Amino acid sequence: MNPLLEKFNTPFETAPFHLIKNEHFLPAVKKAIELAKEEITAIKSIALPDFENTIVALDRSGEKLNSISAIFFNLNSAETNVHIQTLAREISPLLTAHSNDILLDEALFSRIQQVYEQKSQLQLTEEQKTLLEKTYKAFVRNGARLDEKQKARLREIDKELSQLGLKFGENVLAETNKYELVIDNEDDLSGLPEAIKEAAAQTAEEKGKPGQCVFTLAFPSYLPFMTYAENRALRKELFTAYNTKASKGDALDNRAHIKNMLALKNERAKLLGYPRFADFVLEERMAKNAPAVMEFLHNLLDKAKPKAEKELEELTAFAKDLDGLEQLEKWDFAYYSEKLKKKKYEVDDELLRPYFKLENVIDGVFTTAEKLFGIRFIENKDIPKYHPDVTAYEVVDLEGKHLAVFYADFFPREGKRNGAWMTSYRGQKVMDGKDHRPHVSIVCNFTKPTKSKPSLLTFNEVTTLFHEFGHALHGMLANGNYESLSGTSVYWDFVELPSQIFENWCYEKDCLDLFAKHYETGAGIPVDLIQKIKNAANFQQGYQTVRQISFGLLDMAYHGTDPEKITDIHSFERKVMQNTQLLPEVKDTLMSTSFSHIFQGGYAAGYYSYKWAEVLDADAFELFLERGIFDKVTADSFKENVLSAGGKEHPSILYKRFRGREPRPEALLKRAGLLN
Repeated sequence: MNPLLEKFNTPFETAPFHLIKNEHFLPAVKKAIELAKEEITAIKSIALPDFENTIVALDRSGEKLNSISAIFFNLNSAETNVHIQTLAREISPLLTAHSNDILLDEALFSRIQQVYEQKSQLQLTEEQKTLLEKTYKAFVRNGARLDEKQKARLREIDKELSQLGLKFGENVLAETNKYELVIDNEDDLSGLPEAIKEAAAQTAEEKGKPGQCVFTLAFPSYLPFMTYAENRALRKELFTAYNTKASKGDALDNRAHIKNMLALKNERAKLLGYPRFADFVLEERMAKNAPAVMEFLHNLLDKAKPKAEKELEELTAFAKDLDGLEQLEKWDFAYYSEKLKKKKYEVDDELLRPYFKLENVIDGVFTTAEKLFGIRFIENKDIPKYHPDVTAYEVVDLEGKHLAVFYADFFPREGKRNGAWMTSYRGQKVMDGKDHRPHVSIVCNFTKPTKSKPSLLTFNEVTTLFHEFGHALHGMLANGNYESLSGTSVYWDFVELPSQIFENWCYEKDCLDLFAKHYETGAGIPVDLIQKIKNAANFQQGYQTVRQISFGLLDMAYHGTDPEKITDIHSFERKVMQNTQLLPEVKDTLMSTSFSHIFQGGYAAGYYSYKWAEVLDADAFELFLERGIFDKVTADSFKENVLSAGGKEHPSILYKRFRGREPRPEALLKRAGLLN
């Protein structure tokens, strides 16, 4: 028996991780593809196409395949191994081919087109209109109108792209896992807080190097070393290792993969009638086109760069006064920034950490969600988990009605890629009168507990947890009829609004008072410390804004340029980022080869959306500030018009319904201290 193909006999039909073995995946995927094909054949066999028997039936099809794929690819990100990675290279092309079989099916498209052409006569709700529009566009934008020769080439391109994306991610993970900075001299640990040294000693023990300290390229290890280590040469060594991932000319080098991906994406776009891949992507975004994105990024850059340059002048002078440093380098930035922040605002991460015990922050996130949206989280030990680090919860409303399943996975390990993300194992939909509730997960890489201390988060990790939880709320509170329009199934430059707005609560006393308590004494975070956090919120915001813009511009350059003109990845990156380069370039470093957001994730021609959504989140949070951060009317409106609405309607309509007007950039500029 293959547990993936059976009905999940688990609480809330959650994934039966305890029964699944790696060898179950491939046969399950193949069988699920067969079942999905039978569903498509059944749709095509009905004589007269209409909205229900074609559009809705198609949206409902492939449920088992979607479920198996979600389990498999989430494991490949959060708990992978060589066997799973090998399977991914076999499964990914099967899924791509199956998707193309549907999207390039002439008979199926003919039915969709017939329904689409009758849309003005059909009595459809706004949600139904959106589903019809989205379905029709999905087929057109994926080659339904191409001739047979073009369709065959599109299939080849999609297969190659799926393989290249997997390989890119595998290389970054392998590079992250293989590097170790081993330290056995106590002097080389000078400046590092005791908790960081203890964590590094624990890592060394886990890696069979007792009595030493090991630092890795996992963020909770890398960042504290760059922030506190006095040994400048070792900071440089670690910085160089981090920023040369997958670019060393060996088997893990991603440069050729990048060039191949860009060429294939561009060819695909041209095949579909678009000048560049960016034009294809942005047609289905709030920004609409590349010139609008570039104007947006350059307007922000014009305001942020002068501030960033002043911040850098201040930091350079500070480093010179403190240590006689003549030239500030990239591996010095975090180190001296932390010292300057402490001097200016009398606050630093190590001062704050004791107030941010992970378990308390989780409680704080849950309490904030309860106060705003009337939901509660109950740990459920009967829900199967894919790793002992994971905690599973049932989410209920205040009357105890089931809303969602929520998984939380917080610590780094070798089978997990770097970063933080929200994902889903099951989307929300209403079918046969039953509301099928979602299964949502957040995956992070936070500071691990040690033998003497619990997991104590940096303030940045606190905001990351709130950010990913904002995405999770978008998934958990979904309230639509169709899975392809529910939860986070929205325009890519709108999807970051729920996550980014939720970060704002971390800076507010009324929220911090709920959970920021000293892990030893239980004392609440002092009022003056909260004020210091707020005062420091704009610290080096100019620099951070320019840095984010530089990534957005690089992404747009890659996906808006003729790939034949990109002969060398290193020189292309350097040229594009020249105008946003504030510190001296470091020879041989290359961020593109580990830029997973755009070459492995879904952010290609969409990285700008982080800044775009910041405009929305700052503008939206101003309403909460005006009325009170836990104001029920405002929270209910945000829940109804943003979190629960998913992609039922165009995001600009949903946003205006919540805010009462179009978004204005002034709130972001004010918050970031970029207004004159």
